[in-house]
Amino acid sequence: MIQTLKENLKAEIKQAVLTCGYITESDDLNVILENSKDVSHGDYSTNIAMQLTKIAKKNPRMIAEEILNNFNAESANVEKIEIAGPGFINFFMKKSAFTQSIKNIIELGHEFGTSKSGNGLKYNVEYVSANPTGDLHLGHARGAALGDSLCRILTKAGYDVTREYYVNDAGNQIHNLVISAYARYLQALGLEAEMPEDGYHGPDIIALGQSMVEQYGDKLVNKLDENYKLIREMSLEYELNKIRKDLDMFGVEFDMYTSEQELYDNNLVQESIKLLEEKGFIYEEDGAVWFRSTDFGDDKDRVLKKSDGSYTYLTPDIANHIEKLKRGNDKLVDIWGADHHGYIARVKASMQALGYEADKLEVDIIQMVRLIKDGEEFKMSKRTGKAVTIRELVDEVGVDAVRYFFVMRSGETQMDFDLDLATKKSNENPVYYAQYAHARTCSILRQAEEKGFNVELKDQYNHITHEKEFEVIKLMGDFPIVVADAANKRRPHLICNYINDLATAFHSLYNAEKVINEENVEKTNEKLALIKALEITIKSALELIGVSAPERM
Repeated sequence: MIQTLKENLKAEIKQAVLTCGYITESDDLNVILENSKDVSHGDYSTNIAMQLTKIAKKNPRMIAEEILNNFNAESANVEKIEIAGPGFINFFMKKSAFTQSIKNIIELGHEFGTSKSGNGLKYNVEYVSANPTGDLHLGHARGAALGDSLCRILTKAGYDVTREYYVNDAGNQIHNLVISAYARYLQALGLEAEMPEDGYHGPDIIALGQSMVEQYGDKLVNKLDENYKLIREMSLEYELNKIRKDLDMFGVEFDMYTSEQELYDNNLVQESIKLLEEKGFIYEEDGAVWFRSTDFGDDKDRVLKKSDGSYTYLTPDIANHIEKLKRGNDKLVDIWGADHHGYIARVKASMQALGYEADKLEVDIIQMVRLIKDGEEFKMSKRTGKAVTIRELVDEVGVDAVRYFFVMRSGETQMDFDLDLATKKSNENPVYYAQYAHARTCSILRQAEEKGFNVELKDQYNHITHEKEFEVIKLMGDFPIVVADAANKRRPHLICNYINDLATAFHSLYNAEKVINEENVEKTNEKLALIKALEITIKSALELIGVSAPERM
């Protein structure tokens, strides 16, 4: 594989530097190897000579020459070497070293791109975690797309991933949900009932009230108090089922749903305060219980329990993160909305107070999304007059476009979602451009099969000679490296960048070089192998971001 090829090249460069006496065996030398943008400059380039100028106290071109005098080109599969500019070393690899990867990719199939770079580290990734009091909106959709893609990428890179949804099913917002549902229930029966001031007015609550009528008739009238628990459970189940259906439609799954209420029921919230108290980080003031979070860099101390006996939002969050750590997770990754930015320091402080390292928790903040149509922003649903929901957005442009558009930009940047662009069937639309590349590979393979050609699996592909073919091969070979890098940096958008680069390289090859040549069967079969490897790679990359790979378009 090309990853191995590059690693071998780095190793031989390091060995040459060692032989020159510039470093010792114990020295940690980072050999930087860049893909050459211009084929006339070779396949790979390194600035190692410039890196060594301070150590060697020589001109970098002189250092480069000494390195080459001690470099084993044969072992590194290098055909030609050039020194360029102030001391860059350009490597022209043996073409056979690249073409070997074609067979490997085809044999690996769906497993191509998988690595062990994560070393089986246990990652708990919490995302979406919307309150079960209404519909999922744009911010939730972006968090869902990024969170799910991240989990797919981490898994591909060899991490042990748990996907978690934290259900805020305790507190005042749930009380408001209950009394809102009850008001809609009474209204559905034709009775007068005012919606509470802080109630939920969405159409889903109207539907919930109607479903209560269908199930219980008028049996709950004037019996809110004695049926409070029943209505609460019914309301939560209704809202959570709706959320689950929307997430399923969006291709998002979770391994576990953690209930805030269960943290209370199992006395874990109370225990978290007790643990902090035992460590000496709790004090009382004005009847409230405070956490001395300033000891760990927070800008002010935080209330955990109010003077009226109720708990703040922070307290169950502390309990939840303690439980995550107790499950043996090496890293906790939370994906939060922009309005939670100030929350990071206080949660990290609680972990430090309990003896955990702050960097056990990493928080990725998701910025706001603006919907743009006809060049103008719009915020409101045509149907409800409220914020646009994830389902409405999917109905407008499709799951693939929503997921691709949300993932192709870093979550920490605000983004404009161009609805007109997302529905365009042209190369301007990045998801269409990527999917069309896959469909085009499938079309070539179908045509070839109809004409009796076969994908040829060989150790050497002597008929693959065009520079654009090698550009595609090198890009394909980088796929495991890109996946590992995207996982390590938690940057799913790097996969979209890669897909775009690969699609661009393939479209360019398609326009430059004919694949099917009925007068040369062997040549055609070899080129078909390249196309098959490409089809596998594009599909695997699209799967990482939850986007389909159509065979026809």
